[in-house]
Amino acid sequence: MGRRHKKRPKGGHRKPPPALIPGKGIEKLRRDLAAPPPDRPPRFPLPVHATAAILTFLAILAVPEFVPQLKDYKIFDWRTAPAVIDFVPRRATQSPVEEEQKRLRPDADPTSYAVRPFDDSSGAMDDFYEALRRVEGREAGAQVQILHYGDSPTTADLITADTRVALQKQFGDAGHGFCLIAKPWAWYEHRGVSLSGSEWKIEPATQSQSRDGLFGLGGVSFRGVPGAWSRVVLRDTGHTSVEVAYLEMPGGGSFQLAIGDQVVSVDTSGPRTGPGYAKFPVPPGERKFEIRVTGGAVRLFGYWFEKPGPGLAYHSLGVNGAYVAMPSRMFREEHWAAQLRHYTPALVVINYGTNESVYPSFVDQGFASELKEVIRRVRAAVPEASVLVMSPMDRGKREASGEIGTVPALPRVVEVEQRVAREAGCAFFNTFQAMGGSGTMGRWYQAEPRLVSADFIHPMPAGARIVGNLLSKALVDGYNKYKLERMRDNLARRD
Repeated sequence: MGRRHKKRPKGGHRKPPPALIPGKGIEKLRRDLAAPPPDRPPRFPLPVHATAAILTFLAILAVPEFVPQLKDYKIFDWRTAPAVIDFVPRRATQSPVEEEQKRLRPDADPTSYAVRPFDDSSGAMDDFYEALRRVEGREAGAQVQILHYGDSPTTADLITADTRVALQKQFGDAGHGFCLIAKPWAWYEHRGVSLSGSEWKIEPATQSQSRDGLFGLGGVSFRGVPGAWSRVVLRDTGHTSVEVAYLEMPGGGSFQLAIGDQVVSVDTSGPRTGPGYAKFPVPPGERKFEIRVTGGAVRLFGYWFEKPGPGLAYHSLGVNGAYVAMPSRMFREEHWAAQLRHYTPALVVINYGTNESVYPSFVDQGFASELKEVIRRVRAAVPEASVLVMSPMDRGKREASGEIGTVPALPRVVEVEQRVAREAGCAFFNTFQAMGGSGTMGRWYQAEPRLVSADFIHPMPAGARIVGNLLSKALVDGYNKYKLERMRDNLARRD
């Protein structure tokens, strides 16, 4: 047999590329390289699809610059473009975190805001400051209770938590304070408290169908039958007592409170309908508490977690959708008065106005009378307590131009509150002006990091920290001035 030959590919022999042919190919390559460039436009250095993608992306970046309604969707600051193009590496610093905060926005730093003093020409805060002096002097058992009534921002313990932390750092920790039995709203929170529960009929004073005005200290009632439960886990192990507030009533049911391994029973029945309280010691190191309804029907209000002092407790009492008429009309006066007396506040903060600010006719015609009634009720119940009227924060509104302005009636709310506070002999804190006045929520919404949510009402934690810091600094500033005046008076009497 002859030799087998491999089958050639169809088309016969293939010539190698000219550049690979010795002599001839190399010479052709040399001539091509030496020839002048052809008279044609240069080829674009990027592929067509990549170029289109880049141009589209740049167009998206540019659109918010020319369409006012899209201003809040900016994702690139064109002022930084030269720095991007002409990039120079930053030198390492000893404080990169602080440098980054400055690079973002200085208004995100809560300590950068100046102290705005209270309007307190009548000395309405003096009783509160005197109570602080006893605590600061470490007098045995001295405690200061602050009750802060407000609307939705305080339901998540925003503002109040930061104020609490700052004041307790200086004056001592008398405990977390009051906390509702369960979450009336998904966003209800208390810093340092994990709260859960189920099977309760929850009745906030702003939404209740019962309309009997019995809502405890915090403005929310919890009705339960066997199967209803509540659980609290505290971050801090230093509390020495826990108290459960409930409604005593004829035929009232019973519940059990478990404090770690210890279980106690509470009977809520009684000959009258009125406030009831069950207080128990907390074993050292214990931080878990659980309530279970064991018989009949009960109506509970909240927990009070306490430390022996000297120290300060700051009770956050926000109700979602709250308005000034809630404590003046929805709370039964004698019931609320009994609650206020039980918690012996040195200071009551009245912090409403956000929800009213979108009802101009009410602001102009009814707001002042309702606020006066709230102050009257507080004064009648706890005449020894100082009263501080605290204005709402700014509330933003989208303008036709796309800018975020201030709700028109909000400055009038602030004016009414300041006037009523002066006439009633209360102190007044202008939160609106302290945080920056008109247009603040627009600036906060555009800040990095963002300081307010997209509704231009509810602060983000960083924004709430600013307001809480402003309030705590105003309280401490007023206290320091009070001590200075006392010292001057003492020196004058000696002379």
